[in-house]
This record gives sequence, C-alpha cells and structure tokens, in this order.
Amino acid sequence: MEWYYTLTIILVPLFILMMMGLPVAFSFLTVNLVGAYILMGGFSGIEQLVLNTVGSITSFTLIPIALFMIMGEAMFRSGIAIDLMDTLDKWFGKLRGRLALMAVGGGVLFSTLTGNSMGSIALLGSSLTPEMEKRGYAKSMSLGPILGSSGLAIMIPPSSLAVVLGVIGDISIGRILIGIIVPGLLMALLYVVYILGRCHLQPHLAPSFDVPKVSMGEKLRATGLNIVPLSVIVFSVVGVIFLGIATPSEAAATGAFATLALAAVRRRLTPKVFGDTMFSSANISVMVLLIVSGAVTFSQLLAYTGATYGMVDAVLDLDISNEAIVFMMIMLVAFMGMFMGPLPIMLITLPIFVPVVQQFNMDLIWFAALFLVAIETGATSPPFGAALFVMKAVAPRGTTMGDIYRSAIPFIILDLVAILLIFFIPELVTFPVDLMFR
Repeated sequence: MEWYYTLTIILVPLFILMMMGLPVAFSFLTVNLVGAYILMGGFSGIEQLVLNTVGSITSFTLIPIALFMIMGEAMFRSGIAIDLMDTLDKWFGKLRGRLALMAVGGGVLFSTLTGNSMGSIALLGSSLTPEMEKRGYAKSMSLGPILGSSGLAIMIPPSSLAVVLGVIGDISIGRILIGIIVPGLLMALLYVVYILGRCHLQPHLAPSFDVPKVSMGEKLRATGLNIVPLSVIVFSVVGVIFLGIATPSEAAATGAFATLALAAVRRRLTPKVFGDTMFSSANISVMVLLIVSGAVTFSQLLAYTGATYGMVDAVLDLDISNEAIVFMMIMLVAFMGMFMGPLPIMLITLPIFVPVVQQFNMDLIWFAALFLVAIETGATSPPFGAALFVMKAVAPRGTTMGDIYRSAIPFIILDLVAILLIFFIPELVTFPVDLMFR
C-alpha cells in the first residue's frame, strides 16, 4: 500500500474523532489500537503497542512535566504571583501605557516561574483588564498585551510544552530549554517597542492617570521582598542547567522545591494550598502524560507502516529549497493553531516533521524554537486559538469575541516578525546552546 493511503487511513479517523468531541488522548488511543490491529498483525500488534506505551510514559525525561506543573500551581495558589504584580506596579509609575507594559513584564516573570500560559492569561486578565477599562484603555491596548505576553510561557523556561516537544521529537530537552530563552525575550522586546510606539503615536489608546507616588526606598523594599527571592527559583531551574550543574529533570525538582520553600517561608503553604497544588498538578500531569504516550505510539505506528519514510522521500523530491520546506512547516503549525490546541498539533506534526528536518541536516534546536513560536502564534490566532477563549472568560462584561480578535492581530504580526528573525538569524537560538554545551 502506498504511504499516502496509509497516512489517510490513519489521520482521517483521528480528525473525525477529535471533531466529534472525543478527548485528544482517547482519540489517539482509539486510532493506535485499531491501527495496530489492522496494520501490525492483529493482537500481537496491540501487544507491541501496549509495551511501547508503557515504555513511553516510564521515561525519566517526562518528570519535568509534573514538577513544572507543581511550580506553576504553587506560585498562583500561594499568592506569590499577586505580590509580583504589586511590585511591578510600583516601578512603572506614571509611564504611559504602564498597565500594558505591566502585562508584558508580568508575562515574562510568570513565564520564568510557572510555564503556564493559560494560568498567566487568567491571572493577568482578571487583575489588569478591569483596571485598564476603568482607566479608559482601548480594548486593543488592554486585551492584546495580555494575550501576547501570556504566550511567553511557551517560550521561556520552565516550559512544559518544550519538554513534551523534546520527548516526542527525541530532541535534547536541556538544549531546547536554553535555546528558547533569547527568542522568548526577543518577543517580549517586540511587544514593549510596539506598546511604547503606539502609545506615543495614539495617546488616547492608553490615557495617563495619576498614581500614588512611591518612594525609591519602598520600591527597593518591595523588590527585595517580592522579586529578589524569585531569582533563586529562576536560578534553580535555568541557572543550574546553563552551568551544567543539573539535568532538566533535576532542575525541575530543584525549581519545585524552591517554589514550595518560598511559599512556606512566607507562611502561605497551608495544608489547603499544598493539597490543591498537588491535586491540580497531578490532574494536569496525568492528562499530558496520557497524551504523550499516545503520541509516541502514534509515531511508531507511522514508522512501522512506512508512512514516515514515504513522506520524507516525497518531501526530498520536491523541487524547492530545504529552507522553504521548513518555513512552510512552521507556517502550517501556526495555521493549525487557529483550530487546534498545542498538544494535538505536536502529536500530529512532529512525527512527520522531525525526520524531514533531520534528513536536511538542519539544527533541531533551531527548528524546535521556531515550532514553539508558531505554536504560541496559533494559540492567539482567530477563530479558535485556545488563548482567545480563556481571555473571553476573564475579560470584563461586554467584551465581545470581535474585540478579542482585533486585539490579538497586532501581536500575531509581532510573533510572525519573531519567526522571521529566528529563521534568518539562527544564532539567536544556537549561540546560547553552543556557549553552554561547547
């Protein structure tokens, strides 16, 4: 059977099941079971599938997913994230567009502490958008910065999606986590330049208003209490990896411990907070691990049937440059994000894309960074980007989906600019990685 017939037989039922509303994990499980029975020799194929599934979820490399979830849940449930926002508020003073800039600053800091983009939207949206509306901010300058900056959680360690990408694509997780730091900060810089520029050209979008004067001593005191301790958490995740002290799994453990320790020192790690943190992070982790196990066996099914190798050969025969093919892959990921969540996109595309990139002898860490930016772009893209609906849930009463769509567009364009910069300047990704692993 030709590879494209096999691929169609596998993918069409998968899409049908997901469109019917079956959860992603169970959609992949169903397709894997039926595919293994039909294409891998009946019950012996299913037995092999079970063995592959067990092997995929008992991998030590998956530990950071659960530990990063604990970090994020503890940060939000203990109220440390709120303290962070209060400190940023003191520093921005009367700067025009200060609340929009706070959204970006908060997005960057939350990204380095939680790796949870949807949680970031929920917190920033519920705390900042009502204040922005009260101060007369236009929708485009209140909703857009939150949508854009919350996606930085995908791009700045600790990033659970980066770990999932590494597992599915069989790429070094440590290298990915280091490689995405500069692209994430680049995106934040683009957001800041855009906000400052647009507020200068169109002051009515973000009216200035009087704020209580805060002395330098009070600013420094708040920074010392609420931000400096967080640097220990950042170092315990990113620093120990960069210095070669710990592996990503060990760094995730030190990060989770440091977060819980900080909450305990501040007397906020109550039994209820601890219990809720563990229960919620376990729920999310089990879901992610189930999806990952389905993805790994799905990729093995594609390889066993020859569909993967057939696709690679077909791509290599195209009469266009390798770079153009990779760019089309990235744009396809961004397009799929308009209709699907990040995890299903990863599960469907990575088993196909990674072998092609390897065949081209291109840097997989560079490709992974591009892939994650495209995932982030898709998550904020109309009509069905996941972040848009989280924003709708926490936005002030009277906010329409049209308002959210229009607010997201400038930041989608900025994300595309970031993709182009990373595509044409690979050193943005490769230099920190080479510096660490030389």
